Amino acid sequence: MNRALTLDDLVLAGIALAAGLVLAFMSRTLLRWLAKHAKRTRWSGDDVIVDALRSVVPWAAIAGGAATAAAVLPLTRTVQHHVNQALEVWLIVVVTFSAARVIAGLVRSVTQSRSGVAGSATIFVNITRVLVLAIGFLVVLQTLGISIAPLLTALGVGGLAVALALQDTLANLFAGVHILASKTVQPGDYIRLSSGEEGYVVDINWRQTTVRQLSNNLVVIPNGQLAKANMTNFTRPEQELTVLVQAGVSYDSDLEHVERVTAEVVTEVMTDVSGAVPEHEPAIRFHTFGDSRIGFTVILGVGEFSDQYRIKHEFIKRLHRRYREEGIHIPAPTRTVSLQQGSAVIPQQRSAEGAVPEAQATE
Repeated sequence: MNRALTLDDLVLAGIALAAGLVLAFMSRTLLRWLAKHAKRTRWSGDDVIVDALRSVVPWAAIAGGAATAAAVLPLTRTVQHHVNQALEVWLIVVVTFSAARVIAGLVRSVTQSRSGVAGSATIFVNITRVLVLAIGFLVVLQTLGISIAPLLTALGVGGLAVALALQDTLANLFAGVHILASKTVQPGDYIRLSSGEEGYVVDINWRQTTVRQLSNNLVVIPNGQLAKANMTNFTRPEQELTVLVQAGVSYDSDLEHVERVTAEVVTEVMTDVSGAVPEHEPAIRFHTFGDSRIGFTVILGVGEFSDQYRIKHEFIKRLHRRYREEGIHIPAPTRTVSLQQGSAVIPQQRSAEGAVPEAQATE
């Protein structure tokens, strides 16, 4: 435009800016009200979406008011083009960061709901966030009139060199993606590696897997090493598992009576102790004629791996007390030592003063 700036132009521009600010304030108030209602729902995805809209819609309203104000002002084509371009870049940046937050939040929500635990697999969250930000950056360059074809070509050539330099990092990245995609390990699972490390999987990110031991220490395992190791997952395919407790009774015991009493104790523990499986059927299996006892195995049901220690603790205490009440004898282990022909040392009992006299034997 070649006409001069008038007072009417300034008034219209001010009205446009004020309208944009009022609209931004009203939309933010409305979205704040929606956020309170979204928190009452079970799905956490609506919280993420409303939170992202609270950052996008007000800025979009302000940008719209600024664009309208620039349109009513007698600006030259060049200035008008630069203003519109700056507003477009501004909106693209705001939308990109908001979209990255929304998509990353939805991915985190999905991973948490599938694993059933508080921990999240941040490898998918980080990859999603980086991809969205990269796409937004390319759109900004295209909006500014910068050709992205040479940049993509340079990234393709440079990516090969970077891949060669970061072989271990990329190996851990793809190993983590493979672990999560195959669902062999998920956050919240209790695992044990052949190398001895064990604990709850807290997180799987782009490079490493964090495992929290029962002692509350954190063990960091590279994803590549985790993918190669022989591993036992105590949470899959089911979280409930069985534990074995070894016991034994003397040879003069009535085994039918022993089995009945032991089953009653198992039922009592399964019902009373937290973390046990109430519907677990008692299982007692005699298996060994030992030196001084008949050995048997008691099979207990536990809800998850760490519950076994409390359940075994209560079971052994109650079984020992019940055996004493029923007169069932648990013999102490004995050992027969054969003496070689020649000299031997025969231990003597302690004297009243506590001294142990020397024992001698001759041929």
